[in-house]
Amino acid sequence: MKKRLHILLAMCLAALATESAFAQSKSEPPVPVRTVPPDYPSELRRDGVSGVVMVSCTIDEKGDVQDVSIEKSTNVSFNPSAMAAVKKWKFKPAKVDGAPVAKKVTIPLKFTVDET
Repeated sequence: MKKRLHILLAMCLAALATESAFAQSKSEPPVPVRTVPPDYPSELRRDGVSGVVMVSCTIDEKGDVQDVSIEKSTNVSFNPSAMAAVKKWKFKPAKVDGAPVAKKVTIPLKFTVDET
């Protein structure tokens, strides 16, 4: 029983040390510095169709958008416009301990018809 307790205690201390080391590393998410709105497909705008496209991509160490794909979409007709727009975005890259790193993100783009 005592040996089990020591093993469990050692495992808990190792987990805490790992968690503490992770907490000590300072990380920052990527931040958009230039965004381009997607073109609203004219037929969807005319018909009053709204939607959301979840665009998945990687922001590289330079803040450029790479590997763009659609994660989820309420209407596939919005997808080409959403992907084209995100490819033009520019980011301040993510950082870990002050060093720029690539980071995979998901960006929601909303298409809503303004009733003005």
